This record gives sequence, C-alpha cells and structure tokens, in this order.
Amino acid sequence: MARPAAESPARRPGLTEDARHDWARLTRPSGPVGMFTPEQTSRLPVAARHWLLHAIAPGTPLLTTARLEMHGRIRIAGHWWPFDAEQVLKPSLGFVWAATARTAGLPVTGFDEYHEGRGVMRWRVLDRIPLITASGPDVSRSAAGRLAAEFVLAPAAALSPSVQWEHLDDMRAVAHVSVGADVHPVTLTVHPSGRLVSVTVPRWGNPGGGAFGEHLFGVRVQRERTFGGFTIPSLAQAGWGLGTPDWTEGEFFRFAVDGADYR
Repeated sequence: MARPAAESPARRPGLTEDARHDWARLTRPSGPVGMFTPEQTSRLPVAARHWLLHAIAPGTPLLTTARLEMHGRIRIAGHWWPFDAEQVLKPSLGFVWAATARTAGLPVTGFDEYHEGRGVMRWRVLDRIPLITASGPDVSRSAAGRLAAEFVLAPAAALSPSVQWEHLDDMRAVAHVSVGADVHPVTLTVHPSGRLVSVTVPRWGNPGGGAFGEHLFGVRVQRERTFGGFTIPSLAQAGWGLGTPDWTEGEFFRFAVDGADYR
C-alpha cells in the first residue's frame, strides 16, 4: 500500500520559514465539495472527457489540493542525480516542491515555489552553502507555467472555473488554465482508453542557460497509479522540447510518485 504524503514539511531540510508558512496555507482545506459524476464531463471535448472518466472514479470527492511524495533523477550540469521530494499543490494558486538531491555524494536541499504570483528557488549544499537562489519576474513566470501544467496531478481541478477547454481532435484537448492574470494553453494527449499520454505547454524559461523566452515544455507519461479515487501520472519524464529534436538535451527531470492524498 502506498504511504500517504506527509502532513507537513517539518522534517524536510532546506525550507525557509516563509516557505513553511506557504506550505501550511496551501494545505488548508478548501471547504465542502461535491462528488464526481460522469455527467459533469458531458460538455467537455472528447479527449478531456475520456481522460476525466479514466482519472476520477465516480463518487470521488472533488478535492483539488494534492500532497505528494516522489523520487527520481534530475539533470544538473549534464549529470543525472537522484532526489526524493515532497510537494503541496493547489492548482491555479500555488505549489511548494521541497527536495533533497545528491551531487558528487553531497546532499543538496532546497525548494521551488510559486505562491501569490511569486516564484522562488533556493538550494544549498549541506544545507549551508548557497548553490542557487533565484526570484524575480522570469522565475515567477516560469513557475506559473509549471503550476498550470501540473493540474493533471489534481484532476478535479479540470472541472473548476479556472480551466476552460478547447477541442483539437479525439485524442487532444487544450486546457486554458488561469494562473493569476495569465492564461496558459496546456495540451493533453489522451489514449482512447483515457490514459494520459503527454502534457505540453509553452513555458517561460532559459533552456541551456540562454536568454529567457517562451519554449515548449512537456511531460511524457509512462505509468499511472490510483490514489484516493484519482488516477494520476506516477512515472514520467519532463523537460524542454518534447516531441522535437531539442528533447535529447532538454529532458531534465524523471520522477515517480510514491504517495498522494487529497483535501
């Protein structure tokens, strides 16, 4: 049985007091919610309908805050390093992703965050030596694009007013996801069975360390698991240029979800 995600990040090194405060705010229950019924998908595009009927079991409470545990590998400076992480995710509002990676045998701890329109990255070696500290408009805009794409980890968010759907064809639909004042076009490719195949979004970033700009970001789903009535990606690859020649160098993140619960 999968273990549930942690109630709080208190044991996770590398978080600032502000990040812990934001974690607590994002995990607050949003109040009473309804139960999922297939009829709620009747006006959605074909691909979106197939995905949601696969992703949410009938009668599941439509909870949109996810608390996740994961592990995987992240590419830094051309090398793949193992990590384990915890995340709180509230689509359209924010996330805190707190992780520990190991580079050259040394622990690197820290977090990526987006909350109230502001993105922050803070990473340290041995929890003492600064490695990355970043914020500002470019970081915030990039983090907002990540948040938009991650609504698939909390599928009930697909039924919220912050997501408007557009039909492309029977296997693809675009979710126009509102994050703050911006709307992000997130394209879902869905197998006829309803299984999620990939997620792509134009995302602000600087692949390869160049100038910031809008680049194709994508996630390729390899496996799914069901947690609390929600079937979500549980093994996937992520990076820049999915489906293009840039993917070879653009892929930088491989993850497996070990636990998830919703509130």
